[in-house]
Amino acid sequence: MHEHDDYPAPGHVERRAVGARESARAGRLWWDGAADAYQADHGDFLGDAGFVWCPEGLTEAEAGLLGDPDALLGRRVLEVGGGAGQCGRWLRARGVREVVSFDLSLRQLQHSRRIDEQHGLRLPVVQADAQRLPFADAAFDTVFSSFGAFPFVPSADDALAEAARVLRPGGRLVFSVTHPVRWGFPDDPTEHGFTVRQSYFDRRAYVEEDDDGNAVYVEHHHTVGDWVRGIARAGLVLGDLVEPEWPEGHDRVWGGWGPVRGRMIPGTAIFSADKP
Repeated sequence: MHEHDDYPAPGHVERRAVGARESARAGRLWWDGAADAYQADHGDFLGDAGFVWCPEGLTEAEAGLLGDPDALLGRRVLEVGGGAGQCGRWLRARGVREVVSFDLSLRQLQHSRRIDEQHGLRLPVVQADAQRLPFADAAFDTVFSSFGAFPFVPSADDALAEAARVLRPGGRLVFSVTHPVRWGFPDDPTEHGFTVRQSYFDRRAYVEEDDDGNAVYVEHHHTVGDWVRGIARAGLVLGDLVEPEWPEGHDRVWGGWGPVRGRMIPGTAIFSADKP
């Protein structure tokens, strides 16, 4: 999870229930502290204006999960938990009329501004929490998230309901998360990571705490069924569930993702759903 010493120290680790406010606070603090190292580690892989769905390297140009590229040009698009806005900037660079990106971390948004200034392509950004979106009902034609925000919310239902609320009828939501089956395995990309260590059905959050017991990093587990039910409860219709396979020649290791395990078990789940 923490690739080198520039990331915040893990501290005490446990599994426990975490509410919305504590989770958001931990996420904001951790990502503000980790943003520099994260962009240094993964910026080249993501691209300043690149749309990569997952550590397996699947791109939107390859997958077309947001729909017909020509039809997308005239739509209003929201990027959820966009970090430095690489995906949203890729869409803007290809002529999509209006793209807005938001993230909980101010430091990630500062990296987005840095990239804007380097490339001369401005991506509007907002600091916000995916659990309480600061946008009007039916404000966007497309909402998407590439490993942004959804893995860090305690309630899949609440986050999906908010995404659905800001979608117009006929709109599409697409989001990628850690494949839920991976939560039964340790976060280890080697052969040692094939041993099931905990129950897939244990929905307690992974929590890192400081010396005072305050959560400083929180990641939440929702099963495949939790996501599917949340999509249905939000009034959306599931259209696809993509489980990217590990491509030949791709040797990048990213946390628990890597070629050893990636060729045997899925690391990412990408859900696509439409609003009637």
